[in-house]
Amino acid sequence: MKKAGILLLSLLMLSSYCQKKDKDLYTIGIFQVNDAPTLNLVRKAFIETLKDKGLREGEDVRLITKNAYGDIPEVQRIAQEFVDNQVDMIVALSTPCLQSALHVTSEIPVVFSSVANPYLAGAGKSAEDHLKNVTGVSSRGPIKETLNFIKKVLPKARRVGTLWTPSELNSKYYLELAQKKAEALNLEILDVPIANSSQVLLFAQRLINKKVDVIFPISDNTINASFEAISRVAEENNLPLFGGFLLSTQLGACAALGWDFYEMGTKAGQLAWRVKEGENPGDIPFQYMHDVRLHINLKAAEKQGIQFSSEILDKADKVIGRETKPVKDTPE
Repeated sequence: MKKAGILLLSLLMLSSYCQKKDKDLYTIGIFQVNDAPTLNLVRKAFIETLKDKGLREGEDVRLITKNAYGDIPEVQRIAQEFVDNQVDMIVALSTPCLQSALHVTSEIPVVFSSVANPYLAGAGKSAEDHLKNVTGVSSRGPIKETLNFIKKVLPKARRVGTLWTPSELNSKYYLELAQKKAEALNLEILDVPIANSSQVLLFAQRLINKKVDVIFPISDNTINASFEAISRVAEENNLPLFGGFLLSTQLGACAALGWDFYEMGTKAGQLAWRVKEGENPGDIPFQYMHDVRLHINLKAAEKQGIQFSSEILDKADKVIGRETKPVKDTPE
């Protein structure tokens, strides 16, 4: 009986020690608006970067990861929960998450990523002139470059169909950029707004009724999470589908220009490490992505009735479905 009492006391002391240690750890709250593949990749790279910097989960830092699964009120609730739990840092992956984080705190350091325009979200006036507790990596996509690419591949194209999400500030921003650039290229943007991911398939079909020549969905979190539904519509109607993020070529786009979101997550992880080490977020300029990459999916292109020139294929950073010739042994 005495031994049992000693064992119980030891377990209680160990539990108390572990709870105290866990509570004392530098705590980072990470949240994303939904399950979009780009956000998942950014989160993965962010966490792996912390590990590379020597910040071990459970020993050096405590990570609390949350996903709102497309529910905006849940995004706001998570942000408030982080504040209530007195986390040491908030990592906001997406524009809605950044907006919510800025709404609930002006003191806790906030590191953002996968945010097209942090200034529209209220993070500051410029890369150097921004809120004292905020820094991060902008994901402003290469809209102009993509429309130029579409024009090069399909010189006779005139009507570009797109979907966008009015509830996402970044989506409206991208749509306006696309409309402005399209006008200069003698292209017409025919847009269909959606309210949620369940409407993507039906509203993509509505684009077909508009007699579009090509589909180029706005890259936002809602649409990216349901991109495969758009791919089915493009394939069924033999219409070229261009993506606004590289991973879209794995989901049925024939081609996409964009950023490496793993690299984006790595950049955000490095910023978080600097803040954790004592740097003031307000002194760290916002960062941008610069290396536009081109990915092509030949199988999707064939289904959508499009062929890419050898010049374009040679310039692509990745070509899905291209056969590689076996290397012959050098004769002795």
